[in-house]
Amino acid sequence: MAEYIVSARKYRPMTFDSVVGQKALTTTLKIAVKSGKLAHAYLFCGPRGVGKTTCARIFAKAINCENPSTDGEPCEVCESCKAFNEQRSYNIFELDAASNNGVEQIKSLIEQTRIPPQVGRYKVFIIDEVHMLSTAAFNAFLKTLEEPPANVIFILATTEKHKILPTIISRCQIYDFERMSVPNIINHLKMVAEKEGITYEEEALNVIAEKADGGMRDALSVFDQAVSFCQGNITYKKVIEDLNVLDTDNYFDIIDYCLNNDTFNVMVLLNNILNQGFDGGRLIGGLAVHVRNLLMAKDKATLSLLQMSQRQIERYKEQAKNCPVLFLYNALKIMNDCDINYRQSSNKRLLVELTLIEIAQIIQSDGNSIISEQSHRKLEPVFTGQKSAPSTKTKQVSITTPSSENKPVAKEAIKTTENNNDTNVVAESNPQVQPNSKPTKLKGMTNSFSNMLQKNEDKTQSTDDVAEIKEDGEKQQFNDEKLALEWTMMCNRMPKNLIGLASRLKNVTPTIKEYPNIEIVVDNQLLLDDMLKIKNRILKTLVINLKNSDITINYRLAKPEEIKHIPTNQERFDELKENNKAFKEMTDMLDLVLE
Repeated sequence: MAEYIVSARKYRPMTFDSVVGQKALTTTLKIAVKSGKLAHAYLFCGPRGVGKTTCARIFAKAINCENPSTDGEPCEVCESCKAFNEQRSYNIFELDAASNNGVEQIKSLIEQTRIPPQVGRYKVFIIDEVHMLSTAAFNAFLKTLEEPPANVIFILATTEKHKILPTIISRCQIYDFERMSVPNIINHLKMVAEKEGITYEEEALNVIAEKADGGMRDALSVFDQAVSFCQGNITYKKVIEDLNVLDTDNYFDIIDYCLNNDTFNVMVLLNNILNQGFDGGRLIGGLAVHVRNLLMAKDKATLSLLQMSQRQIERYKEQAKNCPVLFLYNALKIMNDCDINYRQSSNKRLLVELTLIEIAQIIQSDGNSIISEQSHRKLEPVFTGQKSAPSTKTKQVSITTPSSENKPVAKEAIKTTENNNDTNVVAESNPQVQPNSKPTKLKGMTNSFSNMLQKNEDKTQSTDDVAEIKEDGEKQQFNDEKLALEWTMMCNRMPKNLIGLASRLKNVTPTIKEYPNIEIVVDNQLLLDDMLKIKNRILKTLVINLKNSDITINYRLAKPEEIKHIPTNQERFDELKENNKAFKEMTDMLDLVLE
């Protein structure tokens, strides 16, 4: 039985033309060999498995080739090329800086540079993972790297360029290697499969290429693994089973369900995925990539950003036709928030479920209109029975506010969100739309409230709302302590443009005069006027949060005897000295005064 050699070694490029995905760099190196204009030091940078060391070896072989081709390729037949290919060349040295990173190893290398080559023109030193050298080793290497002997060339390779001293970088010609594209990896895997007599499905090679994450060596390693598992017939189903990759059909199904508000089937599919052992975070990450690909497939200009097989691209284009752009954009934002919070979540499954429910309700079934994040909306019932399979067509999407024919905010919507901080006096959205007015864009919560104040329309826009709540309101008991708590929470939720009023309201203490009648006493007319402008909003907030529809509020100016004296800092300091003996002794001992 012949000795087995892994594909990454067996099909390692031996010429510049056989290097995959680095056309610009290999062309530059071939021209340098052809013209004889060689630098004394080169730095090859880039991710793992993209051909840095391979190109360094080919370049070193081409430099010493006795009969290079007209385009700068090594001839492969001269003694120097044969010696290199058979690993017996005395002119090309490789040093692994990861295990030889000390000063002694660098000094030994410097000693070797002083001996001229016995055969060929140059001694070439390839130092791999050069960023692993210690600072002392770098410093010992500096002078030789800057002015090496005329017959010495250094080629440094690294995956972490930022860890190399700037003084080293400045002495080298720098070549930045690119990550391998998915189509390039697929084409190379096809070549290897054909030479090995292996049958394959292009979708399976696409999965392997994506798994490699831009590294050809990784792709070939995964390819070997898949060949062993599939026994020479690489199929999509076997590859995703072997690599434990989630089938992309799940992502297509989830989006189809979400476009049809089919939350029931989304939850069932999620449960099946989790039961297969897949992590919820990986599902959200994969779905985000899928939605991003759909967004790219919406336009021909961005279609080239999809690095996958042509069959997959056509499938994305087909589903993208049914996806409104705003749906894709809002879905990405929702999944990004989930990804940020996933690690800190104590109930990760619940977080994933809530995320998918939100995505499934971006497009509302009543009118099928997209609701922006800033507007409030009533969430639809999640489980209303299993729906039929999603249709391939979606309705047209409207992004304007409802016209006057739509109903105002329902009582149920207020009840559903009465415990939500955003549904209080200063965070209310859904501005009224006058009859026969043109559709306008939805405004944010803060702007809606501030505009209402500026137009002094509080009475006309809030009185009906308060009356509506009082019709079927609750009658829960409350005391001064709970009243003060809800008052403070209301002040904290006021928008930024009312931050001044909020800070002044915090100094006001509402009291229960005759239950459930509340009295608010203020010490100046300006504050009283500002409060009267939003009195109906204040009442509405307290009615909702205290859950008592019998509440009334009386506002008045404080009488002179009711106005409390606010002590100055000096008065507080003197009072503290008078009431605290230890503090008085300390201030007297240190001779402290308040400035």
